[in-house]
Amino acid sequence: MKKEVFDLWTKVPGMCEEVPVITAYIPDEKKSDAAIVIYPGGGYSHRASHEGEGYAEFLCDKGITAFVVSYRVAPHRHPLPLADARRGIQFVRYHADKYGIKKDKIAVMGSSAGGHLAASASTYFDALDLDIEADDISAESYIPNAQILCYPVIMLYGKGKGHIGSGKNLLAENLSDLGEELSPNNIVNENTPQAFIWHTFEDGVVNVVNTLEYAKALKNAGKDCEVHIYPHGRHGLGICAPEDKLTTHVRQWADSLVTWLKYIDYIEK
Repeated sequence: MKKEVFDLWTKVPGMCEEVPVITAYIPDEKKSDAAIVIYPGGGYSHRASHEGEGYAEFLCDKGITAFVVSYRVAPHRHPLPLADARRGIQFVRYHADKYGIKKDKIAVMGSSAGGHLAASASTYFDALDLDIEADDISAESYIPNAQILCYPVIMLYGKGKGHIGSGKNLLAENLSDLGEELSPNNIVNENTPQAFIWHTFEDGVVNVVNTLEYAKALKNAGKDCEVHIYPHGRHGLGICAPEDKLTTHVRQWADSLVTWLKYIDYIEK
């Protein structure tokens, strides 16, 4: 596996001192002309490495090129994380030839709040109120072709269902005004791509209802969706350590993902 790190922007929008980066993970034995753009979870307060680099290394082992986006988190607010997420997709499309990637085979992947960001990139297509430079990268489409969501935050607002912590970190005082509008289950549309989602019923941090409501919205919009819900397992498991007997059953989600990627022709069969 080879790693390459790039600045995501030449001119960072949003008057921000932080320069987001994107890291390419290139497999030694490539078996795919697709790419997966990963947004780690962390409640929009930090980025969990096992849900970024951990996933990228797993995908590289399967022969698929992955990119981890170090998007901005609190104290930075919406729309900065989404701007970074979109830029990651555009960056990969722009460099598709370099990495042997087809521009119509770019999936987004995220866990927890990163799942919210991936789902937002798959549903929220309005222009952002930011001064974004017009360069060759920004000319590429920012709409993904598939979405992979791991125990995702979907609803930012709503007692007992929404993940208020993520909502507050993303929207601060605007949570009550924008929380519903920026909950992806409310904005699935004709351009929303196919999805793979997994969750556990036991998740005590992000209610499994988030996944169920999003899957319902996808169903109602006629979008393809594969969902795996396991009875037990804490929040934030990621790939799951194979030696942990408690998560052995849940760990099969990763194999199911590979099977799905083959089914949609993102990995050689």
